[in-house]
Parts: sequence; C-alpha cells; structure tokens
Amino acid sequence: MSITKKLNILMVAACPFPANHGSAASIREMSEAMVRFGHNVHVVTYPTQEDIPVKGVVIHRVSSPFVKPGAVKVGPTGNKFVYDPLMIVKMIQVIRKCNIDVIHAHNYEGALIGWFGKILCRKPMLYNAVNSMADELPTYNFIKPRLLAVWLGKLLDNTVPRMGDYITVVSDSLKEFLLAKGLPENKVKVVPAGVNLDMFAAGNADKIRLRHNLSGVPVVMYTGALEEFQRIDYLLEAMKEASSTHPDARLLLVGNITNLTSRAKFTKMAEHLGIADRTIFLNSVPLNELADYLAVADVTVVPRPECPGHPVKLLNYMAAGKAVVSFRGGAKGLHHMHNGYLVQDHDHQALGRGISFLLAQDDIRAILGAHAKQTITGNFDWETLARGIEAIYYAMLHGFTPDAHKQINHFIKDTYIYSCIDRRSLTQRPHTSVRRSSDRRTTETRINFIERRKIGFQNKPSPKNEAPSVAQLEAASVNYASRS
Repeated sequence: MSITKKLNILMVAACPFPANHGSAASIREMSEAMVRFGHNVHVVTYPTQEDIPVKGVVIHRVSSPFVKPGAVKVGPTGNKFVYDPLMIVKMIQVIRKCNIDVIHAHNYEGALIGWFGKILCRKPMLYNAVNSMADELPTYNFIKPRLLAVWLGKLLDNTVPRMGDYITVVSDSLKEFLLAKGLPENKVKVVPAGVNLDMFAAGNADKIRLRHNLSGVPVVMYTGALEEFQRIDYLLEAMKEASSTHPDARLLLVGNITNLTSRAKFTKMAEHLGIADRTIFLNSVPLNELADYLAVADVTVVPRPECPGHPVKLLNYMAAGKAVVSFRGGAKGLHHMHNGYLVQDHDHQALGRGISFLLAQDDIRAILGAHAKQTITGNFDWETLARGIEAIYYAMLHGFTPDAHKQINHFIKDTYIYSCIDRRSLTQRPHTSVRRSSDRRTTETRINFIERRKIGFQNKPSPKNEAPSVAQLEAASVNYASRS
C-alpha cells in the first residue's frame, strides 16, 4: 500500500538507546519499520547506548559534561534527573528544525517530556504505555521508603496517561487498568509489542551447546533482565521442582543487561535450592546471538505473574518456535495447550510441573512451538503492527473518521486475548456454569493434550475490519497534506 504523504516522526525515548531490552528494542524495531514505509524518524534519547545497529533512523542524543553515561541499566538512575530536562530542550529543537508532524512518546518519562513538545510546539502526541508504575516502581528499591515509591507510582498512573492525545497500550490488561482510572475508551487502543520474524529464522544451536558444554542435555531457558519484578525466584523454585524428574536438565538465564547485584542474589538462591550445578547465569548476551541461544532451548519460561505489559521475551520465544511455560499473567497471546503451557499466577510448583511435563514430551513441545510461531504472523509482527500505528498517526493528524478507524482496525485487533472461539457467544447469553463456559480451560483443571478447539482473537464482527483500499489510504494522505 502506498501513501504519498510521508511523515516526520519524533520518538521520545527516555532510556538508553539502542539497547537490548524490552522498551528500547521495541522503539528501535518500530522506528525501523516506519523508515521502511518511507517516513523520516527521529529519536531523542540518552547518550547511553549499546553497539546495536539502527537502520535509517536519525538519533539525537543529550549530553552533559557533569555526568558520565555509564553502563546500560534497567529502571531509575540518578542520571535521569540530568538527562530528562536536557531532553525537553533537545526535543523542542528537533521539532522545529525537522518539521516534526507527530510526537510518539514511550513510557512514563517519555510522556512527561513529550507533553512539553505537545504544549509548546502544538504537535499531537501519541503515548505508548507499556507498564503501570504503582507495582513496578517499588521493585527497583531506588525510592525509599517503599511507601513513597508506591505513592509516586500511583500518582504517575493517574496523571501521565492523560497527557497523550491518544494512547496505545501493550496489553488488554493494561487497557482495563487505564480505563479504571477514568480514561475514555475511544482514546485507548491495544497495540502489543512486536517482533521481527526473520531475526529468528535460523540459529546456530551447535555453537552454543559447545560453548556451554550442553551436549545431550535438555535446556530450560529464560532471556531478559534479572530485575526483581521478573520473579527469577519463582523460576529457580520451578527449576528445583523440574529437577526432581529431570536431574540432567540445565537452566540458562540469558541476560541482556548486566546486573551483578541481582546475579549474586540469585546465585546464592540457586545454591540454597541445590540447583547451582545445573544453573548457568550469563551477563549481557549480545542481541545478534539471541537466535543462537534460543535455538538451543527445549523449553522457554516466562516467570513473571500479573504482568500488565507484553513481555518482549515471550514474543522472541514464539518467533523462535519454542514451547513456552508461563504464568497466566505474563502469557499474552497464549492459550493453554494450544501454543503454550499456562499455570496460575504465583504457583511456582505448577510452573515446575509444566517444565517437567514438556521436557518429557518431544511431540507436544514441537506442536506448541509451531502454533506459537503461527500466532505471531499477522498479529505480532512489526510489518502488521507498524502499519496500524501509521494509521493512528494519520488519524491523529486529520481526524478519527470512519475511514480512519477502518484503516486502523485492519491492522490492529479489537483485543489480543487469545482464547477459544465460541460462535454461539456472539448471539447467545454466556452460560453461568464454569463447565459450559466457552473457555473452561482457564480454570484450575490441567489438560495435558493439545487443544483441538478453534482458538483466536475474539474480535467483534464489524465492517470496520474490512481492508482499506489503496484509494482510501491515498485519500487520507491527500487530506493530511492539504492541512499541512
């Protein structure tokens, strides 16, 4: 599809960029997709970065002679109090110099910074919400006492999302969270994190098995940060449970950001649990080796329960075609025994039993992994999601008309809750019995066979879901160009 009017887009990334972790990775991949579509993308960000190529994107960094960039870290740091005010100044300069059309602010600090550009430069701002702060902020132990961190988190949750002209959230649960705060539903759209499928098309498993002496042993894998909110403690407890039936299995924690404090803490815990000899902690594995590591994995794990966001690690697992064991709270886009193995939040023993079950079932692992990869295509790949974000940009600039909604809804679904499709539920009242529920397998009852019912996203049937024509897209472009 061709749109004649190309946009100048400003991404506000109040974080190290590029970097090999969730938000920074999503901003990079989203920005690169917009460049592929022909838009000009500018990123205003910190001086801290990792050696990761960013194709076609113009990066504007703040700097201060009083602060050394230091290492890439997840969460709050003292440097932010210097960098964030500097980003406001840099952002305004970029908006004026580069004739920016739309501001795309990511995370809480990005929204706070972007708001100044919205007010002072009169530019529309899209806010991309990826988490809630009341639960996450206290886990960093940066603000003390803990009650103060909780209070500040709640304040941010109640104020920052209102700064955007439109809001995208990475999960249905986060949307419900914001709607409960009083935000209007017509301003909030679920746009999950995305993944590039071609990144995981091939991985060199032999190289990694040789490097870590893993020949002939089953491998359980976690990728990502070792921060407290990721609940690595649950993962280690689960591995102890799985080790009772698979004593030869190895757990690889493939870190993306070095955190020596957390690593020391969890190393001690592994020793206490008696699994230190089968647990391997890896610091800051480069992004270009992630596919190689995932190629080794027999089972991948998401140990974070009650996760309002969308774990990027989960998308990577799915794109690599791996069997996933997850708490339900972190299992965005998964359905039990269709494309993953799900257990109730916080039940680390059940998490361990799930790992143990899949390690023993080669055929089921293969089917779950294949279904997981199929789920990505057309739903969580960046080529699809970025087209939806592009349509939101145009709608913000020339109005959320029926045609604009049609364009957005062609690429972005009404909901990203993956469940059993019961066509009767569209015309009948839902039955009150748990046994007769359309998705009864979300209960405590465990099944250990592949789900045979039709699984999908429960979108409402609507003409808005029809594909927009090229003429409609061109009309949208001309409409915007006439107002520029």
